[in-house]
Amino acid sequence: MTDTLTARWVVVDIEGTLTATSQVHVVLYDYARPRLGPWIDEHPDDDRVTAAVAEIKEDAGLAADASTEDVVSVLHSWMDADRKASPLKALQGLIWEHGYTHRELISTYFPDVVPQLRAWKTAGLDLAVFSSGSVAGQIASFSHTTEGDLRELFDHHFDTVNAGPKRVPTSYAAIRAALGSPDPAHLVFLSDVPAELDGAAADGWHTVGLARPGEPFADADFGAHPVVTTFDDVTIERADD
Repeated sequence: MTDTLTARWVVVDIEGTLTATSQVHVVLYDYARPRLGPWIDEHPDDDRVTAAVAEIKEDAGLAADASTEDVVSVLHSWMDADRKASPLKALQGLIWEHGYTHRELISTYFPDVVPQLRAWKTAGLDLAVFSSGSVAGQIASFSHTTEGDLRELFDHHFDTVNAGPKRVPTSYAAIRAALGSPDPAHLVFLSDVPAELDGAAADGWHTVGLARPGEPFADADFGAHPVVTTFDDVTIERADD
């Protein structure tokens, strides 16, 4: 159980915090993997796709006229290494958005998550997401869940494109600016990754580590960050104006 925190904004990670890591690394990755090549070939006029492909080629040192097969080979290697590459996340997000829209995908959360998010929202706290997954993918994932459409819970979404890398303080400063520059002591970040919490704390945020049993960071050293295994052990009250 954490001490009672006061805040205006609660910002949450997704993978390992709201959902099991397997939801991303198994369910979503397996859905996207065979669809990357066809998606690229079937959307030659989509600026989001062409920009992502161009960035992949540049990053991987491929020729400008490299084939889709060559691009997909790079993407699969990045997925295998769990590399948080923005063009990969952009393409995955578009594919996942299609999957959720067509009811081929459904998000499942840890049982403590949705009741607590709703309770914080009811208590007057504002909620946002900061995930390495693209904003499009985030919004799509909340649209079709075992708990219904949860998109209305969140006021803002941040990823590595509009905020920056998740482990550096400047990303949290950028998020704070996008939220209207609130006092950093009025923000709480919840994540299962200690290095991400370090980044938020360096910008003055409150932090809470999620050491969920069976997850990759369950036995990690969270240092000075408060650590819980469930949202039920996190108490946050709305800060005064």
